[in-house]
Amino acid sequence: MQELSYLEIPTPNTDAVRHWLQTSYIPPSGQKISTPTGCRLQFPGQSSELAIFVWSLQRTTYLKVFRWGSAPVRQEKKLVKTLEQELRTQFPYDYPQPPKIDLDQESIFSALAKDYPRTVQYFQHFPNGEYDLTRAYWWEQRWREGVRRPQQPRQVVFSQSGSKEPEYDLVYLGGALGVIHAAVMARLGYRVLLIERLPFGRMNREWNISRSEFANLIDLGLFTPAEFECLIGCEYQDGFHKFFDANNPSQCQAPVLSTPTVLNIAIDSERLLRLCGEKLRQAGGEIWDQTEFQQVDITQTSACIQTVHLPSGAEKMVTGRLLVDAMGTASPIAWQLNGGRSFESVCPTVGAVISGLDRAVWDAKYGDVLNSHGDLSRGRQLIWELFPGKGDELTFYLFHYHQVHPDNPGSLLEMYEDFFTILPEYRRCDLDQLTWIKPTFGYIPGHFSIDSCDRTIAYDRLVSIGDSASLQSPLIFTGFGSLVRNLPRLTDLLDTALKHDLLKAQNLNQIRAYQSNVAVTWLFSRGMMVPTGKHLPPQRVNSMLNTFFGILESEDPDTTEAFIKDRFGWLPLNRMALKAAFINPALLLWIWVVVGPRDLLRWLGSYWSFSVDAFVNALLRSWFPQFVRWLQPWLEERFPQVWLGLLARSYAVTYSLGQARVEQVLKPQTKSEPAVVK
Repeated sequence: MQELSYLEIPTPNTDAVRHWLQTSYIPPSGQKISTPTGCRLQFPGQSSELAIFVWSLQRTTYLKVFRWGSAPVRQEKKLVKTLEQELRTQFPYDYPQPPKIDLDQESIFSALAKDYPRTVQYFQHFPNGEYDLTRAYWWEQRWREGVRRPQQPRQVVFSQSGSKEPEYDLVYLGGALGVIHAAVMARLGYRVLLIERLPFGRMNREWNISRSEFANLIDLGLFTPAEFECLIGCEYQDGFHKFFDANNPSQCQAPVLSTPTVLNIAIDSERLLRLCGEKLRQAGGEIWDQTEFQQVDITQTSACIQTVHLPSGAEKMVTGRLLVDAMGTASPIAWQLNGGRSFESVCPTVGAVISGLDRAVWDAKYGDVLNSHGDLSRGRQLIWELFPGKGDELTFYLFHYHQVHPDNPGSLLEMYEDFFTILPEYRRCDLDQLTWIKPTFGYIPGHFSIDSCDRTIAYDRLVSIGDSASLQSPLIFTGFGSLVRNLPRLTDLLDTALKHDLLKAQNLNQIRAYQSNVAVTWLFSRGMMVPTGKHLPPQRVNSMLNTFFGILESEDPDTTEAFIKDRFGWLPLNRMALKAAFINPALLLWIWVVVGPRDLLRWLGSYWSFSVDAFVNALLRSWFPQFVRWLQPWLEERFPQVWLGLLARSYAVTYSLGQARVEQVLKPQTKSEPAVVK
């Protein structure tokens, strides 16, 4: 018996594929005989025959062709190729769009029940299911609107003459990542306002982190060690990475990778937000929740922000010295600043916090950091995450790496229909016996940067952070991890800019969380994206993932952890890349097929930038940051703009490879004291 073909047919209707094989498919030669799973082709006078069968997994259809017998069938390759071409014509890719709905006429449940029946069924089990499904629908519509018109984004940032006295030093848009940064800045003595579209403290995601990474928030004085312990929902013993490899060649199979100190702390995100909100208010800051940003007018002295209070519809205006955009993926400011290159990739992510899963299915002492239980599904490699939470709660995520395309932006609602259908495949469970606590969803964006200046994150009196800045890792890919990792330098640089009123775009663009080692790994995430309309062998992405994660598993734990936490250097990355090419020489061709010559050339530019940064880091890291601090007393007051640039360069040296060493820690000030670096 020999396998001749393995295809993924991008439709959940496996019965339709089977029916077509049995009734409509006319083979060029041979006699067709129907079977329960497909058909057989017999050839008079030949000792071999072909078996064609289909099965369903991950809400899609797979097909294999096997030859029974040792001798090839006459024109065997042509027959198999013809079958593939006819299947592609009969069952092409379909990228459905959510229906247009009017919530004044019907509920979100009745409006979506026809197209997303399982999503509607199980969202009704969540405590705030109607509100949350409406938000998921809104988020997808907002995302699609931006992707459809990348060159003409909605203008929300305007320049105006004149001047107005600012009421606040800092106005933050977005209350998730925004409140963490806002609380730090308020404790430095700045007048801070936070504007949040949702009721403050609501989150569509949960956050996981490690103790060493969270230490940045403790070192900055935002939390005490005791407060951190109170925020921990669960700390698991080990986390695993494993990708489906049943159809992979032997060199592309890998053992389970264990990473016990990666994302092993489940943070109670809503408690963290509430605590940050309390600290913000205690430091004199304010929070306007259920308030939506409309536009901002930039003057010589302030940013004038227009908002709408959603419950009342009342318009409100506020002025600040600086506007901080922390609105995340849906930020219209990020779309305007970067036009057609706002986000080049995205991870549509859905999931839920649940309880009631049988402990025989999953031990809550362990987490699944990255896991796949099947091959490509309708042009996407679906990947699971599972993290223990407080009590018997578990947080599930289902996502895929996706290249942004106007015809195929990536759908949250389609992903949720997948989630509720295939969760029992991933972890044996009866969905009706689970307790549905909270949905988790969002678009996690990615931007492929060639160098540190490749993305605009600032305008006069305006700067972006978090997912709005889209500078985070393709592996630990949420803005929370990136923000926490880079918070010391972002805070110090922003404090310096505010003290010296260096609030022009050229100054603010230096306040960014860029790491060249993260930028160079975009080729890794790009290789997991099936271009829209293109068909790959179903096992291709899993084969690439297993090749690389198999190498990580063979490395020492410190090297593995450094890679996944974005702290790897030039030598380890190149050594592992060469090892991967040696183990699986076809890997280079696979990457070429998926990425293409244009993006491969762009990546070479990113690799060159990474190599230069690694060389500079080796030369300067041991002495340059201390030298810059030695210059500070003389240089900062005389030449503040030069000082800001030099300080940014100093942080770039220590952060370029993710190996930050915080030489100085900003200390909280009272409101009457100026914010200074000790």
